[in-house]
Amino acid sequence: MIKHLLKKLMILAASLFAVVTLTFILTHSIPGDPFTDEEAIPEEIMKALYHHYGLDLPLHVQFGKYFTNLLKGDLGPSFKYHGRSVNNVISEGFPISLTLGLEALFIAVGMGVALGSYAAFKRGKWQDQSAMLLAVIWISVPSFILASILQYVFAMQFDWFPVARWGSFAQSVLPALSLAALPTAMIARLTRSSMVEVLQQDYILTAKSKGLNSFQIIVRHALRNALLPVVTYLGPLTANVLTGSFVVEKIFGIPGLGQWFVMSVANRDYTMIMSLTIFYSAFMMVCVFFVDIVYSLLDPRIKIAKV
Repeated sequence: MIKHLLKKLMILAASLFAVVTLTFILTHSIPGDPFTDEEAIPEEIMKALYHHYGLDLPLHVQFGKYFTNLLKGDLGPSFKYHGRSVNNVISEGFPISLTLGLEALFIAVGMGVALGSYAAFKRGKWQDQSAMLLAVIWISVPSFILASILQYVFAMQFDWFPVARWGSFAQSVLPALSLAALPTAMIARLTRSSMVEVLQQDYILTAKSKGLNSFQIIVRHALRNALLPVVTYLGPLTANVLTGSFVVEKIFGIPGLGQWFVMSVANRDYTMIMSLTIFYSAFMMVCVFFVDIVYSLLDPRIKIAKV
């Protein structure tokens, strides 16, 4: 097991280095630079800014300095927001995005597993068809469209929740539901497909013959094995919910990392673009890493040393 974990950690480190390198190259390939639109700045001051931020150095020297600082945990200053470092932006914005993402994940996993299990147990009946139709609708509607619908119906028409902003639980409900719709549908479909297969196994038939009710059969015997595909999906899903919150955060006026990432691309803020991309990439890779471990714990038949 230790050998397997070390191998995974080496792959993780190599992948992160590749992300850092490609992100640096692609970012500096964008036409212009962070100060291109500053037409009112005199040429002497522009040269001083380039020298101050090291933009007048060769690219390989800039990469070396950035990578060295990255290893020290210093993500660098923002080129557009003077006095702000990327570390400050992440420390302020990420907890908000994380809270919203975890709330959306809690909704998605809870509703998705329940809906998929119910549809599988009612396989072929109208309950099954209705549940899967609902899942298809949730998959088809983009999160920003759903966000606008939820705002109009539940905030403007019924006045049950605030329209936007962040600070209370009520303000987080609508954006969390907007983010949770797609993963809920995907988890429901995965759970149903896996549960249908599990419910046909001999040990499930034995449990039914003993007189166990549907709830006991699903919770005690079927759910654990049926959740394996869902656990595999949770790794990239966790990162996707966070990165997919960019537009939703903008719609609801939430001060998370999403707005900073969008603005950094528009402003060609090199350090902000690179650091946020690397941060999200590292977050996704770590999530997938832990999913591999959880996957083996859920199913004793899977030997992690042989993966």
